[in-house]
Amino acid sequence: MSNHCQLTGTVPRFGNTISHSHRRTSHRFDPNIQRRTYWAPSLGRTVTLRLSTRAIKTIDRIGIDAAIVRMQARGERL
Repeated sequence: MSNHCQLTGTVPRFGNTISHSHRRTSHRFDPNIQRRTYWAPSLGRTVTLRLSTRAIKTIDRIGIDAAIVRMQARGERL
């Protein structure tokens, strides 16, 4: 799948870029996707995830085990 976050489900959005002269050109706003590897004690192995930077901050706050529970509830494969 293309640019999407495995934790939050953020996907690219589409809109217009408006110049100073007010001309509109189509634009694709991609989420800032990073690849991160975490040690998951509940699974007993490392997990490599494609996450947005906002999701990385969320994992820092709630922990990897709680994030894994959220991803599995969404039906995301690990």
